[in-house]
Amino acid sequence: MTHRIKVAGLQPVQVLAGLAGIAFIVFGIVGFTRTGVGDWAAQSYVLGFSVNPLHNTVLVAVGVLGLLMALGSGLARLYGWLLFAGFAALFVWDLMITGVLAQNPAERFGNPLAVNTNDNWLHLGIALFGLLLAVMPARRKLVEDVDDEEHMLPQQRSAAFRDERDDAPRVEQMDPTVSTRPSSTAVTEPIPTATRGTEPVTKEQAVADPQTDRMNTDKIKH
Repeated sequence: MTHRIKVAGLQPVQVLAGLAGIAFIVFGIVGFTRTGVGDWAAQSYVLGFSVNPLHNTVLVAVGVLGLLMALGSGLARLYGWLLFAGFAALFVWDLMITGVLAQNPAERFGNPLAVNTNDNWLHLGIALFGLLLAVMPARRKLVEDVDDEEHMLPQQRSAAFRDERDDAPRVEQMDPTVSTRPSSTAVTEPIPTATRGTEPVTKEQAVADPQTDRMNTDKIKH
């Protein structure tokens, strides 16, 4: 019997990825209640964070992606890497937009997500959270591999037994009516006197020749 280690059940990284997805969706929906969906230039605030319709759309999309990728432990870790890469890049861009960094190579794009300083630090926190998801270890357990014979159905076992029996050397069965005693020890019965060729027999003891159905008259004693 061998042992192996496998991932056991629902992983913590899947739970965290699912909760993060729900949080993004809720925050985006609340943002839509403040900005609406008709005017993409509208800007509002949710808990001190600046949002606009495009910002809300990005948050809802990231949340839906999180829920989908939370279905598998490997996908949940990949989701963490995506959060880390995306929001880390957005954090650096936020620093350039808000003037923390002197140069902004993307200045011509303006501020499409309407971010402010609070958004900068929120995006940094999300990037670190994504890194945590990406490197979170899996919960594993030891599994015993049972022999294949124990998993076989009764029909399979009987078939396997028949195959083994067919492959075994066959033993010829002896006729019970035939004596198995060695020939050296076999007891021979005395030959009747009537069958001895040189002794005469009476008419009553005469035997017909099976080839001619005639009596052997030479041996009849008169």
